[in-house]
Amino acid sequence: MGTGQHILTRKTPSAMFLVMTIDDGGEDAVREALTGLSGIVTTVSSRVPEATLSAVVGIGSAAWDRLFSGPRPAELHPFIELTGEVHTAPSTPGDILLHIKSDRQDLAFEVGRLWTASLGDAVTTVDEVHGFRYFDMRDLIGFVDGTENPTGDDAVAAILVDAEDPDFAGGSYVAIQRYVTDFTSWNALPVPDQEAAIGRSKVENIEFDDDVKPTNSHIALNVIEDANGEELDIVRDNMPYGDIAGDREKGTLFIAYSKTPAITEQMLRNMFIGEPEGNHDRLLDFTTAVTGTQFFAPTTEFLDDPPPAPDTQIPQTPAATDTSDGSLGIGRLR
Repeated sequence: MGTGQHILTRKTPSAMFLVMTIDDGGEDAVREALTGLSGIVTTVSSRVPEATLSAVVGIGSAAWDRLFSGPRPAELHPFIELTGEVHTAPSTPGDILLHIKSDRQDLAFEVGRLWTASLGDAVTTVDEVHGFRYFDMRDLIGFVDGTENPTGDDAVAAILVDAEDPDFAGGSYVAIQRYVTDFTSWNALPVPDQEAAIGRSKVENIEFDDDVKPTNSHIALNVIEDANGEELDIVRDNMPYGDIAGDREKGTLFIAYSKTPAITEQMLRNMFIGEPEGNHDRLLDFTTAVTGTQFFAPTTEFLDDPPPAPDTQIPQTPAATDTSDGSLGIGRLR
């Protein structure tokens, strides 16, 4: 197995998320920049080594075929759009993801600045989010986020591709969505109703018992199991973001690392389509997904020495859509 990128870190006070598309003819510059990213991180980190600076880069499905020859990650595909009775998870453009984390925002900014400078006009940034840790890792809606993340060896097992795809063992799949929250409506909701929407107490951060947790609560719809009853995990590294003034957008940047995109996709189906169908996530009545993209984060060995470029550039393919409620066969809702 190759060496995975530096995904599993403690929660740093700041993070930046840049989603870019590759402009026509920009493939060679992107290939060169991918190889140079680790050097930029090492250089900037050396100024403040205790700041836990790291950067993870992911590559989208269409971009993969424009950048590399040879095999591709077995499950890499565009983000699957989901259309439920009430809410939609859109699929939006994105060829490259850069996820930077640090104790210091200036260091994260410097890595982003230097790396995008190395790309020049080879890419267009379509979404840029500067996230921040909010108190004791709470979302802006006031609830602790990421409580259910696995830790230690369980976290490693949850995010790394293994022997099922030996050419890409050690890599990870990454899904991101940016949510814009309607805080006027959310804050008008009494706290007990907020807690019912999440499935967890707000102050104490204690999950409700299954016999009292609403079936349309966020937690109930995000807990899934395999056919043997084993809970399936992803690692979330969400961050709050936003502007304070007026009606400017603020909310949550959702980012999920996993060994297979199927787990995250099943969770999103439960949220947007509902489980059973129509029983959608109550939290979505107050927050709207405005982006959705899927990437693969290859190993450090792959980035340092990528396969040759394809002889013939392959045109971009449109994002996949899936408006059905077809199950992936992962298992049942707990």
